[in-house]
Amino acid sequence: MTDTAVELIDDLSAIDPADWNALAADHPFVTHAFLDALHATGCAVRRTGWQPTYLVLRRGGRLLGAMPLYVKAHSRGEYVFDHAWAEAFERHGLDYYPKLLCAVPFTPVGGPRLLAASHEDRVLLARAAIEVARQAEVSSLHVLFPRDEDLLALREAGYMMREGVQFHWRNEGYASFDAFLGAMNHDKRKKIRQDRKKVQQAGIRFRHLRGQAITPDDLAFFYRCYASTYAHHWSSPYLNPAFFEALHAAMPEAMLLVLAEREGEPVASALNIAAGDTLYGRYWGCVDFVSGLHFETCYLQAIEYCIANGYACFEGGAQGVHKMSRGLLPTPTWSAHWVADQRFAAAIADFLKRETRGMNQYLDELESHTPFKAPAERD
Repeated sequence: MTDTAVELIDDLSAIDPADWNALAADHPFVTHAFLDALHATGCAVRRTGWQPTYLVLRRGGRLLGAMPLYVKAHSRGEYVFDHAWAEAFERHGLDYYPKLLCAVPFTPVGGPRLLAASHEDRVLLARAAIEVARQAEVSSLHVLFPRDEDLLALREAGYMMREGVQFHWRNEGYASFDAFLGAMNHDKRKKIRQDRKKVQQAGIRFRHLRGQAITPDDLAFFYRCYASTYAHHWSSPYLNPAFFEALHAAMPEAMLLVLAEREGEPVASALNIAAGDTLYGRYWGCVDFVSGLHFETCYLQAIEYCIANGYACFEGGAQGVHKMSRGLLPTPTWSAHWVADQRFAAAIADFLKRETRGMNQYLDELESHTPFKAPAERD
């Protein structure tokens, strides 16, 4: 197609937001506003090891495809762990970094990665990204948490697949939170009620704030909580206050803030992102320890909100088998990988076959420990 052009850009301001969002399929984390906020506030930039190098596809001058690509100088903030691969390269005297990454920075949420309307254009993007990686002479190219349509195109383009797991809650048409609890087995239902009672007896009450109801003071308190979570792990936050302020200014109705208060004073918060029929659990923190407060603020309040407001799914974030006891069930996730060195590509392909078999066994084991009643036990 002679009128098809593929190019790289390093600044989203070169793209009209409406044109970009038309490709984003209404997914909040790949909207122009979300990605641009990460860059404009200095969170995902070259200085922090995230150099934007977006791949865009135009046909007849129209924007018809894109990939959020980054040249990465490390593997932090990705949630698909390849540190062992980097160490193997180093042991053999080869550089693993820089590498090329297609992902939403600091966001382990599945969604569009090959932003295009047709399968053919998604394959074209996937193959063009490999060519970019070859020309840049990077070690590898990785696509994290792609949607199903992207997986088909990535497989066709020759990428290797890696399976992971997250824990998501599904709304089975529950009429109330009590109806949700009623679907769980006795032990899990009893434990949740005991934990909720502890939080209530500690004097904790909750408020759900959406959109413009979230004040600058609320955001400031949330950030204090968010930063404290990293401090407790001897780390520094990936995101700064300016990012959350920019996000609230650009897409306020997507933000749901759960505030936990005691005697009118906030003690914990969780920030969720809402879009379509899904609520995404993203960030949390507290300034005072209360037994059970983490699970209540992060998961149970979100589930209660979903039931009350008709959301079909709550995604609880990366990792965490402990989420199963709160009703979140194992859900496979995927990433796709291309490695330039054929020796390492063959070794990684062999590793991925063995890892996938182990992951599938792990998923089967998790599913056998469902927190819900067997179908025959349900009313």
